[in-house]
Amino acid sequence: MIRIENLVKVYKDVRALDGLNLEVKPGQIYGFLGPNGAGKSTTILSTLGLIFPQEGRIQLFELEVFANGKFDEGSLVEAKKRIGYMPEHATLWDFLTPEQTLDVIADAFGIPRAEKERRINELLDLVGLKEARRRKVGKFSKGMRQRLLLAQALINDPELLILDEPMTGLDPRGIAEFKDIIREQKKAGKTVFFSSHILAHVEEICDTVGVIVKGKLRVEDNLDSIKREFLRKAGYTIVLETNVPVDFTGVEWKVTPLGEKKYRIVAPGDIREEVHDFVASRGAKILTMQVKEPSLEEIFLKMVE
Repeated sequence: MIRIENLVKVYKDVRALDGLNLEVKPGQIYGFLGPNGAGKSTTILSTLGLIFPQEGRIQLFELEVFANGKFDEGSLVEAKKRIGYMPEHATLWDFLTPEQTLDVIADAFGIPRAEKERRINELLDLVGLKEARRRKVGKFSKGMRQRLLLAQALINDPELLILDEPMTGLDPRGIAEFKDIIREQKKAGKTVFFSSHILAHVEEICDTVGVIVKGKLRVEDNLDSIKREFLRKAGYTIVLETNVPVDFTGVEWKVTPLGEKKYRIVAPGDIREEVHDFVASRGAKILTMQVKEPSLEEIFLKMVE
């Protein structure tokens, strides 16, 4: 769906994208993660032809839309017909209603009248704006505006959704509903590429994560693989409880007592079997043993450092 190779974007003396490589495959929910200023929005705007990179290649639906320092306008137009885009910051027409807003955007896509009316009704119901369909957008809250922006991104029934910080301004219920909508889009065969700085949102719904720092992609993989690799490099943390106190003197692991019979052990690898044998050799039994996996937030912070 999206393939980016060696993309470079320089603003004066700042390299916003520094040889970025990224791939979003069909059917993925791809979470694009990074701190402020990492290059997330620059990547999205470059992909859509809204800013000009200096170097690299961009492919959309296997169409080469950017290469040799310039966009292929014909290929870009064809690709964008199949994309729904929800920007992080957008100016909506405050004097229009949601119904009128979607009508204008549907006309821009050339959607026939009967199909347009059906899509507008479905989308307003989907994003929870059915009751507000004839209210002026200028009276909307931030969360309601986000819902309308999502609806306009879906108006052309796109194959690829590109969403920039889509859950900003939503309340907890709205966030939960938004996640459900994204999952439903995946079930319908769509590909979703969205950026976020809210790590819990990415961890809950994405099957693939890319972490960008200073214009470079630090990692791109599924969450389980990222966690396993991080765990391998950072070491295993094992928390165990025994039936009687155990003397861990002489072991190579870092052992921290958490109580009279509870311990935290940090080691460079998976040593559960060795721990079990050691505890048994001291005449004790393990009552509970747990390997503490890192959260996506811990991994993210480590990568940023």
